[in-house]
Amino acid sequence: MFDLDRLQEIWVTITRNKARSFLTGFGVFWGIFMLMIMLGAGHGLEKGMMESIDGFATNSCFMGAGTTALPYKGFQKGRNWNIHNRDLEILLQSVPEIDCLSPMLFGARSTNNVAFNDNSGSYSVRGLHANYIKIEQQRMLFGRFINDIDVLQARKVCVIGTTIYEELFPSKENPLGKYIRINGIYYQVVGVASGVSDINIGSPAEETAVIPYTTMQQINNQGDIVHVLAATAQSHQSVTVMEKKMKETLKSNNHIAPEDMQAIWGFNLEDQFNIFKYLFLGIAIVIWFVGSGTLIAGIIGVSNIMVVTVKERTKEIGIRRALGAKPRTIMVQIMSETLVLTSMSGLLGLCFGVLCLHLADVYWLQDAENVYLSEPVISFGTAIVSAIVLLVCGLFAGSIPASRALHIKAIDAIREE
Repeated sequence: MFDLDRLQEIWVTITRNKARSFLTGFGVFWGIFMLMIMLGAGHGLEKGMMESIDGFATNSCFMGAGTTALPYKGFQKGRNWNIHNRDLEILLQSVPEIDCLSPMLFGARSTNNVAFNDNSGSYSVRGLHANYIKIEQQRMLFGRFINDIDVLQARKVCVIGTTIYEELFPSKENPLGKYIRINGIYYQVVGVASGVSDINIGSPAEETAVIPYTTMQQINNQGDIVHVLAATAQSHQSVTVMEKKMKETLKSNNHIAPEDMQAIWGFNLEDQFNIFKYLFLGIAIVIWFVGSGTLIAGIIGVSNIMVVTVKERTKEIGIRRALGAKPRTIMVQIMSETLVLTSMSGLLGLCFGVLCLHLADVYWLQDAENVYLSEPVISFGTAIVSAIVLLVCGLFAGSIPASRALHIKAIDAIREE
């Protein structure tokens, strides 16, 4: 701790050459300011990306039937095959890692294929299982999602997206219980939903009409064909392992060569999310590297200026040494001046950076659309770590000129003009 007289002495020394102190302090200010801005932007980008996929199961995978690339058990290569309802039961029995399994069917999207009275529009139609809501969460505006009884009895019910609701019911009336026409067939509306996540399979939930997959199979005369399988893994189970076992089971059950990599297409969301994690880790490393480099450049500038200052004050230091000043006193003086200059500039840069991030969040990002940036702030822990790093760098910057000051001999300093 310093007393008031000591702080005043340090301040007078620092302001002796205002231009030099200002330029030196600005280097530190700019370094910590840029570090805060980059850290806040990196955090905001990560949070924005995570919010865009929030509501979609990250431990899920999707797969469908393709074309065989190898002959097997009398079948020629190039064979087209399909997933059937019987495969669902076999998969649930053979792959214990599966937590949720939902078939997906896609209907034709034609001109004005969804209508109510005089209102109509062109929208996608999907046939799903009731448990699909565990994979892609829905935000229900009215009613409910399709349930197990709807699927079991192949009911003609539907859940429409919010965009469809606004098109068919412009008066904003309650649509539950009303019958709408989808591809020429009437369905009773049991719910209105919108997607929680920005991720969508096929089309956005807001522009999709969902019916039980069993109903779609009957109406389209598709038998028990399934277009796509969606599955999530049990907690603490690898999606990659589950996906591999599912493909092995499907190949075995449909007479496909085990080494045929083309017969089943699919994608694993766990792999995609891991890519995001590594991407953000790399961004964080780059931010700290670049930001720290800028800060260190400012610290080096402080150290160089203090070396020049010590050289200019050689005679003063020599006189103090001759009058009995201890080496520790000289060292504390130089390091105190360096630390005060560094701390003041750095803390101002930190506060200004946090202020700019807050203003950007309040006055820009709140009204911005399609910007994957949310809450560009830094955590309290990050601010504390930055302040500690700043102080350590300040002490290091002062150690070189302080060491130089200690090597000044009183007699030589007094002789110097």
